[in-house]
Amino acid sequence: MNLRPELLPALLALALAAFLCRAGGFWLMRYVTVTPRLKAALGAAPLAVMLGIVAPAAARGELPELLGLGVIVGVMRLTRNDLLAALAGVATVAVCRALLRAFP
Repeated sequence: MNLRPELLPALLALALAAFLCRAGGFWLMRYVTVTPRLKAALGAAPLAVMLGIVAPAAARGELPELLGLGVIVGVMRLTRNDLLAALAGVATVAVCRALLRAFP
């Protein structure tokens, strides 16, 4: 992979925008009272994000993506760990695709 110099300003701008969005969220949350209802909503957000990322691929109906979606949902329900769920889903899709290529 070659880094094209003309893309560096765009890359830096995107990195700055991502940082500002994240930092702004942390800054704003200092002024929000966390109620049990808000805490439940924030706790459900990672699962919603995972489903939102995988759902379009799963809507195509391909087996690896459907299995990955199922693994993500299962791991999130069992462990409540979004990073572990994401890694398990990615690994499931990768293994399924490799098996489908090896045994067509």
